[in-house]
Amino acid sequence: MTRTGVAIIGLGPAVQPHARSLRDLAGQAEVVWAASRTPERLAAFARDFPGFPTTTDIDAALSDPRVSLVLVLTPPAAHLEVAERALAAGKHVLVEKPLELTAARGEALVAAAERAGRTLAVMLQHRFRPASLRLRALLAEGALGEVEAASMTVPWWRPQAYYDEPGRGTLARDGGGVLLTQAIHTLDLFRSLVGIAEVTAAQSRTTGLHRMETEDYVAALLRLGNGAPGTLMATTAFPPGQPERIEVMGRLGAASLVGGALEVRWVDGREERVAAEGPTGSGASIMDFPHDAHRGLIADVLDAIRDGRPPRVTGAEALESQRWVDRILARAKGAG
Repeated sequence: MTRTGVAIIGLGPAVQPHARSLRDLAGQAEVVWAASRTPERLAAFARDFPGFPTTTDIDAALSDPRVSLVLVLTPPAAHLEVAERALAAGKHVLVEKPLELTAARGEALVAAAERAGRTLAVMLQHRFRPASLRLRALLAEGALGEVEAASMTVPWWRPQAYYDEPGRGTLARDGGGVLLTQAIHTLDLFRSLVGIAEVTAAQSRTTGLHRMETEDYVAALLRLGNGAPGTLMATTAFPPGQPERIEVMGRLGAASLVGGALEVRWVDGREERVAAEGPTGSGASIMDFPHDAHRGLIADVLDAIRDGRPPRVTGAEALESQRWVDRILARAKGAG
C-alpha cells in the first residue's frame, strides 16, 4: 500500500491525539512535515514525536509534492486561510473543529474545496467512538422503535485559567463559547443520530464562574428530525466536569450514551452495554481522553482519499452542525 503524505500545520495542544493517531497509522500515512511558526511549540513537538520532521516554513510544507493531505490544527480564525492555500496547492484537507469562526467563513471553505475538487473533512471524532457507532446502528435498524424524545447534556468544567489564555472564549479567535468550542462534538453527534428540525426556545449566558466574552451556558428546546421533542444543555461551569450525555427514548427501548459508554434498555427487559475507552476531557485537563476516535476518523479520511469517496464527516456536514449552533444562539439572543 502506498502511504499518503501528510503535513500538520499548527502544533498547539490539539496536535497530540492527531500525532498519536498518525504514529499508529504509519503503515497508511507518512508525516512529511509538522509545521509551526512558534519555535517553542516546534521544539516541544519534536521531543514528543522525534520521528516526525519539523519546520517553521509553512509555505514549503504546503507546496511539498510529497504531501497529499494537510491537517489544519490552527485556531479556528486561521482555518480558512491555511486550508485555502492547501487546496490551491492541490492537497486534501482535514481541519480541527469547528470548521471556522462563522458559518459564512465555513461556507467559503466548503466552496473552496468543491472548486478544487479535493476532500475536506473535519475532526468531529465523537462519531467514531464504538458506542456512538453502535447507537447509530441500533437507530438505523429501528431497534429502539420510533424515537419519542431525545436529549443532550454537556456538563463540562473549565477553570478561569483556561479562559485567561490569550484569545480563549473570544469571538475573534474561537468564534464562540461553549456551544461552538466544546459542545459542538456532542451537538454534531446528536444531530447525526436523531436530527434537528427546529429550535423552539433557547437561553444563553455567561455565568459568574467565568470572565469571558462569550457564553459558558446554553439551554434549548428542540424539535427533532421526526418532529419529536428534544432538549439541549451545555456548559463549562459545572465543576469538576462530567461526561457528556445523549439519551434517546424510543417506543421499544431507551439508550444512554454517556461519554464513550452506551447502555441500552428495552421494554421487554433486554439490555446491552458498550464500555467506554476512557475519559472525555470534560474537566480541567482538556486533553484527558484516548485518541482512538481521532485515529478512526483519520483512517476514514485516508481510505476516502484512496477510494475516491467522501469521508464520513465532510466539510458540509460540519457546516450544518455549525449552522445549528448559530440558530440556537440567535434564538437565545432573541429571547433576551
